[in-house]
Amino acid sequence: MNARVMARTGRGRARRAANGSAAEGAARAGLTARGVIYLLVGILALQIGFGTGNRQADRGGALAELSDKPFGAVLLWALGIGLVGMALWRLSEALFGATGKDGHTAKKRLPAAARCVFYAFVAYSVLAFAAGTGGSGSSDRQSRDVTAKVMEMPAGRWLVGVAGAAVVVAGVVIGVQALRRSYHKKLKLGALGPRARRLVDVTGLGGGAARGLVFAAAGAFAVRAAVDYEPDKAKGLDDTLRSFAETPLGPWLLICVAAGLMLFGGFSFALARWRRV
Repeated sequence: MNARVMARTGRGRARRAANGSAAEGAARAGLTARGVIYLLVGILALQIGFGTGNRQADRGGALAELSDKPFGAVLLWALGIGLVGMALWRLSEALFGATGKDGHTAKKRLPAAARCVFYAFVAYSVLAFAAGTGGSGSSDRQSRDVTAKVMEMPAGRWLVGVAGAAVVVAGVVIGVQALRRSYHKKLKLGALGPRARRLVDVTGLGGGAARGLVFAAAGAFAVRAAVDYEPDKAKGLDDTLRSFAETPLGPWLLICVAAGLMLFGGFSFALARWRRV
């Protein structure tokens, strides 16, 4: 067997593994882990809305909250491993294509590669937190520090502004897709009974709309920071959520958004069970 045949055989085996039970298990573990984080962030934001919260409503706050629970260390390691699974699943999509008729196109592979990098970073931060060697700090401080460093670069204000605008667009797209129920394309609809389908639609619509709103607001703050040339105006997840309480609707808007993030956590659990992988 020559080298070319061996390489082709190796690629075939890797592709079958990526499309098989290993990738499915990684995807479902990752979606479950994502759901846990969104659920905890939503709970923390809800507590802030009612004036009873004393932790930041972001990933760092969620990990600290989880660590205080019985078997918290075990839960943190399980969460980190699940997110590693998410990163590996997205890597398999980037390398071998995703499910669906256009899953092998660059339109699908490039976002999968970006998600792989993102979830690899998140998984690393969670595992570092579990190991006690650092991990997720304040999202607000991280956002300001990154914005300040980028603004020091040539054309840094433009980079921050374009990145912020891209996040705004992403938020709008997320919200519109949720309202159009585009997630139906990813689900095994035939496996859902009437109650399960209603549950998926409630969590998908409410959760997707809230998630899109948070993305759009965070992007808008980044654009404002670029326009005013003030890095401190960039906001992480916690400050973005708290800003909803400063609107004319007061804390009730924050409470609604927090409930929406909790719904998105539930939607991630539903995807973990019924998503086509």
